Amino acid sequence: MSLIEVEHLRKEYPNATPLKDFNATVEAGEVISIIGPSGTGKSTFIRCLNRLETPTSGTILVDGVDMCDPATDLPKMRQKMGMVFQNYALFNHKLVVENLMMAPMDKLGLSKQEAYDRALGLLETVGLRDKALNWPQELSGGQRQRVAIARGLAMDPKILLFDEPTSALDPQMVSEVLSVITGLAERGLTMLVVTHEMRFARDASSRVFYMDRGELWEAGPPEQIFEHPLRQETHDFVFRVRNWEWEMHSITPDIPALQASLDAYCQRQFMGRHAANSCKLVVEEAVLNLLRGIARKVGVADPNVKVSIAAGEGGVDMELLVDYRGPLLEVPNLFDMVDDDLSLSIVRGVCKKVELLEPGLVRFMI
Repeated sequence: MSLIEVEHLRKEYPNATPLKDFNATVEAGEVISIIGPSGTGKSTFIRCLNRLETPTSGTILVDGVDMCDPATDLPKMRQKMGMVFQNYALFNHKLVVENLMMAPMDKLGLSKQEAYDRALGLLETVGLRDKALNWPQELSGGQRQRVAIARGLAMDPKILLFDEPTSALDPQMVSEVLSVITGLAERGLTMLVVTHEMRFARDASSRVFYMDRGELWEAGPPEQIFEHPLRQETHDFVFRVRNWEWEMHSITPDIPALQASLDAYCQRQFMGRHAANSCKLVVEEAVLNLLRGIARKVGVADPNVKVSIAAGEGGVDMELLVDYRGPLLEVPNLFDMVDDDLSLSIVRGVCKKVELLEPGLVRFMI
């Protein structure tokens, strides 16, 4: 029997059905990353597993026990499943070490000294033993999430559930939290992680669940999901995560929205500062300054410029395509109108190679 068995799980709300017909099994020691578009039931599934949400119908067996049976001792079963929330859920009126001591003293009957010693050991596991006597609000977001992970381990669970543990963190904090989770994966702990961090899902998972529209659409090893997906929907999702696309249909585009979208893409790809800045510079100089400047000069209200970026791991070998095969292609002597030598110099200095693939389509290798 598998450690977790889920059959025909359904969860309905009055105005939404986040889970329609979810079926899956999880073996002991597996690390399952759960990915998919927002709003497709990923967090609802995790919360149903430990009965923070009550399923509308279906079966959930955890270690052979039916979690949907009214006779099941839920508090006892929840001791087998640690939970890490995206918003930390720490008690701010208690010291860091006290946050870890509460459940073992209350549920396991440990003495105060035993719970204290266990808490210190767990804080050392996540690199925060020296913060034991701090208040949670004195810590960074990444440190608080690491404390939350340590607290999730305090009851020595068989299963650890993560509900988007890095969604509220900046890139540096994301890396430190994922490093801790990866370390736990190497210790053989069974984990289910709802995540938008594709690099973690690919590198640390034994299997990946791709969810869409309230169902498990594809499950398999990371290589299958990310390199050879069986379903077109999985392929399309992975492509959107790996690639960035933007279109300029006005000479007064929403630049803050553009920058925010590009920033988010660079963060998802774990780009270092140099790679991210290079990517942003080429978009700014080649598109916003040069092509938009030409469009403004010749009176083209809708330049219809398309930009797409595909990047390797960490922003290595980025390919940026700029497609202006629209109104600008009809402008005679287009490049004779370029009078911004500084922008040209910046683009040439940043790029390894710039080539015209065909009239109106330029590739920048960064």
